[in-house]
Amino acid sequence: MNRLLVMRSFVTVADLGSFSAAAKALYTSGSQISRHVADLERQLGVRLVNRTARSVSLTELGVHYSEFARRILDEIDAEDQVIRQARDRPEGQLSIISPKWIGLLDLGDAVSAFAVAHPKITVRLELGGMSDRTYDFLDRGFDVAFHTRDLQDSGVRLKQIADLRFVLCAAESYLVARGDPKSPDDLADHDFLVHANDSTWQIGEARYNVLRGVHPVAFLANSYLALLKAAVHGRGIALLPRRSVADYLSDGTLRAVLPNVPVPDRPLFAIYSPGRQTPEKVRVFLDFVTEWFAQAPVPGEP
Repeated sequence: MNRLLVMRSFVTVADLGSFSAAAKALYTSGSQISRHVADLERQLGVRLVNRTARSVSLTELGVHYSEFARRILDEIDAEDQVIRQARDRPEGQLSIISPKWIGLLDLGDAVSAFAVAHPKITVRLELGGMSDRTYDFLDRGFDVAFHTRDLQDSGVRLKQIADLRFVLCAAESYLVARGDPKSPDDLADHDFLVHANDSTWQIGEARYNVLRGVHPVAFLANSYLALLKAAVHGRGIALLPRRSVADYLSDGTLRAVLPNVPVPDRPLFAIYSPGRQTPEKVRVFLDFVTEWFAQAPVPGEP
């Protein structure tokens, strides 16, 4: 027995004094309302309603129980309204998880700008510690997770936020000592600074020349910032997020390698909970960061 459903049927009968009127108000049948009231009486072990051919009236216990049930239902309805309003207002806590490298660069700037623009939303941003399990971020209490790969999981909702620019680069001192590559084939004679989760580089036209198992690996790290430091110190060639190296390219500390050979962008995806009703704070956040990336140019690029 759905206790709240039968309580609502009983209270409607008490208010309208009729099974048929209650059925009409609740868009169901009179027999269904009668069955609900009978189930409730059976559960409580008392008679709540006096039924005659012409009228329906409440017993003394029925009056008492109708007042109690009405309070319960009114509180539930009021709380439901509060929850719906909270869903429809951009406020409350918004919890976000992101890989460290993007959180420390582009996304960190975008989230900070969002926090300033929406002071009624308390932002929690956690960097790193992400799992390959699609639903893990929801189980851990996060509203949004960022990835740079399409998870191909219809069980969550996914939105592409931006395309992240990457650049092949090295220190001027390294290129002077080892020479400038003139084509992708020349890279085989150089040392590579490689991210632990990015051991396959794609460069070139249309179908791209794929360097699988980039080697020789002179420096391996799970942080693009650590690879940046190694590149600045002249240890080898790195494939790095463009925004992280913009200042170094501008002042000549680093130089683009094979600048006329394209490097594919990396898509930035936001994933969030499934369902038709996306909380307003999540919707506003996703719209904001999408617009931020569209309007925030990478330094040194047109």
